[in-house]
Amino acid sequence: MFQNYSGQVISLSRTNTRAIIFDAFALAFIYLVPTISHLMSIKLYMLEPMRMMLILAMVHTRRENAWILALTLPFFSYFISAHPVLVKSGLIAIELTAMVLVFHVLVQRIHRLAAIFASIWISKLLYYGLKYIAITTVLPSEPLVGTPLLLQVLTSLVFSLYVLMMFKER
Repeated sequence: MFQNYSGQVISLSRTNTRAIIFDAFALAFIYLVPTISHLMSIKLYMLEPMRMMLILAMVHTRRENAWILALTLPFFSYFISAHPVLVKSGLIAIELTAMVLVFHVLVQRIHRLAAIFASIWISKLLYYGLKYIAITTVLPSEPLVGTPLLLQVLTSLVFSLYVLMMFKER
């Protein structure tokens, strides 16, 4: 028996099946983001598809699956499309893992809406701090902020409201 972030207990076989299907979907989505972006002339990466997949995993699969995706999605993207560069993939993996950790800690202490929003922004602050260090050492041509901050705030609000709605239904 496993528990997801909403506290729902789910059986091992149902959990494994759900996680496997979800992970296949998440990997396929991340794999196709560059192609879809090119075809639609929309920079989908600005909508934070890895964070989106991770939040969906946090809501709809077991906790362990969120950890696995947080660590692997950035490197999968790098190995499939060479984007983002390896150093940045590592930074994103740290950011996503931090988001899962902070949410796991906060959701036991504060409201889920505040916990997810805070976990997103605490992990972003960690990411930007580490990215600044990377820019000063190994990524000198990389801008510190690639996605407009207003868009980041909006996606954070949408993701947070989604988590709130999904946990309210249960």
